[in-house]
Amino acid sequence: MTETKIKSWDGSKAGTSDLDIAPLGDMVKRRLMRTAVLAYEANRRQGTVKTKTRGEVSFTENKPYKQKGTGNARRGDRNSPVLVGGGTTFGPRPRSFRHDTPRRMLKEALRSALLGKVGDDEVRALASGKQFEAPSTKAAAAALAGLGVTGSATVVLPTDNTTIYKSFRNLPRIDVIRASDLNAHHVLAREHLVLVDDAWSVLVGRLGQPARRGQGDEGGAS
Repeated sequence: MTETKIKSWDGSKAGTSDLDIAPLGDMVKRRLMRTAVLAYEANRRQGTVKTKTRGEVSFTENKPYKQKGTGNARRGDRNSPVLVGGGTTFGPRPRSFRHDTPRRMLKEALRSALLGKVGDDEVRALASGKQFEAPSTKAAAAALAGLGVTGSATVVLPTDNTTIYKSFRNLPRIDVIRASDLNAHHVLAREHLVLVDDAWSVLVGRLGQPARRGQGDEGGAS
């Protein structure tokens, strides 16, 4: 078992706690994390942008002026892309940006993202305790201050907890998410990772055993 010390806070004073990082493996796979992040961001794109072609704009189809004798270009209608209000040439059309990424790769990317956070000393542990018996943004801010979190953070809950969610949700640059829904993009998007109660145990249960060296590494070590 490989353990590391992380900063913790229980509502009274800061301390340290042990974190078993054996399920994370021993290598940060940077290119794999990049692939996963690009896939998550691409899958969030709606791809619904669309412009009208000259055949779709709603103008009269009458000829604007006679064919000859005016000195103007010959025009059959006012739908031409070169006229104001006309159709668009080669404009965007609805499309899908989806990237299908194997689940094994996404899981390995999450392991690497967590291992990188641990290595950079950006993981914190929070015991909810009595300070979160009722929703309180003030208590949430005090908890982050006690953990030394001054920038952005992702707060990871072991299960659905409306009280803690409501406490943290209004703080700027703070994301709140369940451990069962956490992915590499959530981890890398914020500076710190705050584990509430036994959220780490839930994550470890999801991750299982890390891939052997050379497997699932489409990138390389740090």
